[in-house]
Amino acid sequence: MRVLGIESSCDETGIAVYCGDRGLLAHRVHSQVDLHSEYGGVVPELASRDHIRKTLPLIRSVLCEAGMKSADIDGVAYTSGPGLVGALLVGAAVGRTLAWGLGVPSIGVHHMEGHLLAPLLEPEVPAFPFVALLVSGGHTQLIGVEGIGRYRMLGESLDDAAGEAFDKTAKLLGLPYPGGPELSRLAQQGDPDRFKFPRPMVDRPGFEFSFSGLKTFALNTLHQGMKQATSEAAIDRLKADIARAFEDAVVDTLVIKCRRAVRKTGIKTLIMAGGVSANRRLRERIDRALQIEGGRAYYPRPELCTDNGAMIAYAGWQRLRAGQSEPLRFGARPRWPMESLASL
Repeated sequence: MRVLGIESSCDETGIAVYCGDRGLLAHRVHSQVDLHSEYGGVVPELASRDHIRKTLPLIRSVLCEAGMKSADIDGVAYTSGPGLVGALLVGAAVGRTLAWGLGVPSIGVHHMEGHLLAPLLEPEVPAFPFVALLVSGGHTQLIGVEGIGRYRMLGESLDDAAGEAFDKTAKLLGLPYPGGPELSRLAQQGDPDRFKFPRPMVDRPGFEFSFSGLKTFALNTLHQGMKQATSEAAIDRLKADIARAFEDAVVDTLVIKCRRAVRKTGIKTLIMAGGVSANRRLRERIDRALQIEGGRAYYPRPELCTDNGAMIAYAGWQRLRAGQSEPLRFGARPRWPMESLASL
């Protein structure tokens, strides 16, 4: 079964084709970074319009790369939520219309289930059950995974997601959009011993996260440091040291909660996915933590950590081959609890 995947939940248009026999045949992602950079964040209306412009040309390009024609598609999967409602509706409208025209089934995919299953696209895949850390610009969640659609929320962020906190802290440091990767690059130049940021909520039981306070702590540290900085070089060092302290605090917090989840559930396998999962320091610390616990961590390749069509095509393939599909009516689900998904 060859499934076309369409991802349009936010500011990336992702298209891919997944085949049950041959794996991922082709995928491409168009980023809207340049479009939104002058505004310092995603403008929903501009995002939706750009999806309209890019979706069909990308579909044609991916089909050509896969050596396929539209008639070779056996099913269509599109992101139905969560995300920006206008952006979601573009992908849903294109995907459902294409499926209707071709006479093939279609399925609306949960965006975070796509991220959760992305590590299964790699040559070495984890076996169920496992613990999943989904960490991105919009979500920070720890989930117990017994199988596809069998999810138990262990804990999530009570305010800013980790990726959102990265972006906001980068902005207050004056770094260009998108700020998260820029902050991580700056942190490599920072002194890890100059500042010690708090590790929020690690002294409480449970698996919830809170990162908004770290942003405020970074802002206060910056204001105090600027009063003492006497040169541009000193200001640059200050910002690099704050970036390092901030990244260390986020990474430590995530690792502590992951180890706690592994111990509490007794499950020694952990997968990490989402945009922040590409962070090098976080991967190194998670690997080390799972080794200490006698387990192993799995990740998607970096290009599949951010939003992409491959994860949607794969998640859709899993559900379509199990006989699930949707009627001609379609829609968007900006808010969509993962626990409500049907199990396979």
